[in-house]
Amino acid sequence: MEKSKYIDHTILKATATKTDILNLCAEANKYHFSSVCVNPCHVSFAHDLLLGSDVDVCTVIGFPLGANATSVKAFEVTQAIADGADEVDMVINIGALKSKDYDYVYNDIKACVSAANGVLVKVIIETCYLTDEEKIEACKLAVKAGADYVKTSTGFGSGGATEHDVKLMYDAVDGKAKVKASGGIRDKEQFEKMIAAGASRIGCSAGVKIMEEENE
Repeated sequence: MEKSKYIDHTILKATATKTDILNLCAEANKYHFSSVCVNPCHVSFAHDLLLGSDVDVCTVIGFPLGANATSVKAFEVTQAIADGADEVDMVINIGALKSKDYDYVYNDIKACVSAANGVLVKVIIETCYLTDEEKIEACKLAVKAGADYVKTSTGFGSGGATEHDVKLMYDAVDGKAKVKASGGIRDKEQFEKMIAAGASRIGCSAGVKIMEEENE
């Protein structure tokens, strides 16, 4: 696979303007990234900008805390797809996982998968707040619920992706889902380490820098 197709070119900051989204999509088109990842309010605009290109539109659900009601997350998924999203990255209820309320976590993910109706679903487990045991459990619940990917981080927590976590998650899903590494991946060296650890997708805002380093 082309290196560029590992990248979800991302801008999720609260201050992102239409000009920022325009630039993000132009860069994604230029480098043929896998997707752009934007907040839900920008999905329709990004969809129109990327129509006819090989770049998908990804958005986030229950972001960044994962603490929305399940019904709200499911509605967010439905709305995002109606607006033109090709992929959705949903945040688990982290507190429920840490409370060992695994039925809640499973049903929360399952509701989003069902609402997606075949659209790609990535499940953000926010590894920085979890023990290894909790990370493994979260991955197994995501697989059981039918998610396509498990993802390390929102980028808004206390830490981002690590090689250890990517490998742990890769082993935990046991080939039944893929792994997306995100959070703090800022150069080609980190990018390649995450792929070597088992990541099939990389979420970052440094995609252009990474491709420039790749092409040097």
